Amino acid sequence: MNTNEVAQEMIAKTYQELAAASRPKQDSRNWKDPEGYRDLLPWSNAVLLRHLVRVTTSSLPPKEFRRKTQLDDAARSMVRNIEEGFKRPTTKEYLDFLGFSQASLEEVKGDTRELTDDDFLASRPGSSLASIGIDLGAFHEALLRENKGGYGKVEASNLSAKYAYHPLTILYPPLKSITAKDLSYEAFLELINKTDYLLRLLVKSLETKMNRDGKYYLIEREKIRQKYRGK
Repeated sequence: MNTNEVAQEMIAKTYQELAAASRPKQDSRNWKDPEGYRDLLPWSNAVLLRHLVRVTTSSLPPKEFRRKTQLDDAARSMVRNIEEGFKRPTTKEYLDFLGFSQASLEEVKGDTRELTDDDFLASRPGSSLASIGIDLGAFHEALLRENKGGYGKVEASNLSAKYAYHPLTILYPPLKSITAKDLSYEAFLELINKTDYLLRLLVKSLETKMNRDGKYYLIEREKIRQKYRGK
């Protein structure tokens, strides 16, 4: 075997070992609670936003059925993508679904702005979630209690047995009295912006985790390179 053949063999062996370097195990999806997304503030905010969207769209005139459907679907998509992403087997997939949720949130933001422009949603500068009796922390805690069995189980004498949980208005009483007339663009914008911020924090933390796990793979590749550079 001549020198050129030896060199080619070594190059082929190097590429083979580089390709075989073990990739990091995606262990961030080893959740213990299959509904662990309920612990996430972005999820509870999304649940609340979907409810308020439904309150608003229920007041739209019949001719606005297309707008109603699109807005309801976007609000629902926010919640479902957080839930589905949480159950995905890899961090990469989880991040993809959080991205879908962020996109749906932006769609809701644009739609509520248009509802205001078209006089279907009031604009009251200075209004807020607090001004209509909503506390995001308290709402989140109410959902956590429901998840742990402290709220929501219904008695057969009160509701049909096919229902396992109370609706949100019973779970969080301040929602009972809120109508479409009580809501404002400013209150929606507050909830949307806070949810967007929390989603971005979650995405950043997952990206950090994925980058940290990926360093092992990069180190292994560099060790192989250094090994053959010394020959």
